[in-house]
Amino acid sequence: MIRDNLCRYARLRFYLSCFVCWLCVSLQAQQVGDSITGKVHAIPEVRIKGRRVPPALSATAPLQQMKKTDMERLGVSDVADAVRHFSGVSVKDYGGIGGLKTISVRSLGAQHTAVSYDGVTVSDCQSGQVDISRFSLDNVSELALSIGQSDNIYQTAKMFASAGALSIETARPDFSDRPFRLLANMKTGSYGLANPSLFYAQKLSNRFSLSAYADYLRADGNYPFKMWNGNKLIDSKRNNSDIETYRAELNLFVTLNEKQDLKAKVYLFDSERGLPGGVIYDNPYAAERLYDRNYFGQLKYENRFSEKWKLQASGKFNFSWNRDYNNESSGITDNRFRQTETYLSATLWSEPVKGLSFSLAQDFAYNYLSTTLQNNQYPERFTYLTAIATHYKSNRFSATASLLNTYITENVRTGKAAADRKRLSPAVSLSWKPFDFGLRFRASYKDIFRTPTFNDLYYLVIGNYNLKPEKTRQLNIGSTWNSASFSFVDLLNISVDFYYNRMKDKIVAVPTMFVWKMTNIGEVETIGADVNISTRMDVSNQCAISFAGTYNFMQAEDITDKNSKVWRNQIIYTPKHSGSGNLSLETPWVILTYNILFASERYTLSQNLRDYRIKPYTDHSVSVSRRFKWKKHALRIQIDALNLSNKNYEIVRFYPMPGRNYKLTINYNL
Repeated sequence: MIRDNLCRYARLRFYLSCFVCWLCVSLQAQQVGDSITGKVHAIPEVRIKGRRVPPALSATAPLQQMKKTDMERLGVSDVADAVRHFSGVSVKDYGGIGGLKTISVRSLGAQHTAVSYDGVTVSDCQSGQVDISRFSLDNVSELALSIGQSDNIYQTAKMFASAGALSIETARPDFSDRPFRLLANMKTGSYGLANPSLFYAQKLSNRFSLSAYADYLRADGNYPFKMWNGNKLIDSKRNNSDIETYRAELNLFVTLNEKQDLKAKVYLFDSERGLPGGVIYDNPYAAERLYDRNYFGQLKYENRFSEKWKLQASGKFNFSWNRDYNNESSGITDNRFRQTETYLSATLWSEPVKGLSFSLAQDFAYNYLSTTLQNNQYPERFTYLTAIATHYKSNRFSATASLLNTYITENVRTGKAAADRKRLSPAVSLSWKPFDFGLRFRASYKDIFRTPTFNDLYYLVIGNYNLKPEKTRQLNIGSTWNSASFSFVDLLNISVDFYYNRMKDKIVAVPTMFVWKMTNIGEVETIGADVNISTRMDVSNQCAISFAGTYNFMQAEDITDKNSKVWRNQIIYTPKHSGSGNLSLETPWVILTYNILFASERYTLSQNLRDYRIKPYTDHSVSVSRRFKWKKHALRIQIDALNLSNKNYEIVRFYPMPGRNYKLTINYNL
């Protein structure tokens, strides 16, 4: 019997060998030519048209993305303008090009929103918030906003440590058709705007390539405005609103081998701007100047050991310096602050079974602050973060779970340092597709906190080293729908999310017997809903119409004390209703886009009284662009008309926004 099996096995091997040889010869003959005609017969190209489900619709937690093409179509010129088109987002804008701009997600505050630049978190231990106006869009390829915990578990531990995260990804050069890339950009417009930029990339070898980006921005920012201050109408012009900024960035890309990559980045930012302050009728004088310098270098390494194992490691050194100078009648104020950060991170990812992956991330950060203020305590912070996560994905079901361990210890030269802080932060999210069509349901939960900033703990006499972290619980339930089966539209994407947030131990400044003091007394409850819709209709092969809109309902109420006058009042600077919309017509000759942003009334103080009310606003804009191509050269011209209704509105009280203004952008690509 064994002998028969061996014979059968030998015959099978022989037949298989013959078949393989015949197949190889046939394929070679097809490549060389037909044996009869001597010609090569090419198979006609067949194109299959289809659309992938966007990651934002298949994600287990809310995710919004904006590609470079979307930014150009919308006509947005900076990061703040772009993120305003995301639902659930409030941008605190102090007006003009030089005004401070911070992002808050679902009323949680800017300190709860992480900002990453090419995968490495941007941090500010002094204030806890990041001014997103310092980043340019000219070299950005994608913006992504995740709320709760992202499905991407292959990331740093620090990205697990926030209620929401804004990711900024810069463009990696494409050398598929030439060994270099050149992009020159020029923006000019109202209020003395001049913003040239240059991007150059060079392929040095098969392993090495580099890119360099630099831009310069200046504007006087002295725009006219009309605004009621009490019972007086102020018809004036902003002064001391100028800005001058230099930015530079150098990237080195190294392919060590097929499995290992290395990326190094050096970033420089230098800015001087005037701070006009709030509008005061009796005293329009403003002379405060703010000087900012931010330099950092970061290194990112990745090793893809196999399809089942990969490792990424990153390091960063950050230096920030700013000077606040003010020549007032009471005297000269000249305060200077210096921050340094050393950051290290490593993440190990594994997929032992198809569709099931795990990750382990370990981060370390050292932060130091020095100032010229009296009684400076020179605080330093050591942060250790460990995150374990798992992600499962199949055709109909996906799930993500993570657990973050945080340990923070601090030292000061003088005075008393805050106590050590330890905490475990869990997160879980699910997505389910019950039917064959594009309907999905999702749910997510995250328990997270934010550490008090150095200002909260140690700033002059108002700091309080006994502060506890702000604790936040996030719950989200929603659904997404994707379809391309309608006869009248080629694509329709819809997402609806309902959420509940509860924040405890909110840090607020309260008056004591002699001074104000930072204290954990606040408690906020937020109930809201986000709606996102986008559609596209191809009118012809060369003409398309697209629409996208967002709506956000957000009821964020103070529930600290039932006997307080502010019980169940909307928290400050949080509109109940807000949203955006854009309608685009795309043709081979021109792209025309209409944009609208709106927000309902907000309040400047905890008591929702009429005197503290900021009126609702609607902002309209139009963008027109045309692209010209000649051989390998491309020229793009864009004209933007902003705030078409010429409405002077406020986002921050007594900081009027610019009226109708214009912008011209000329872009050359080689």
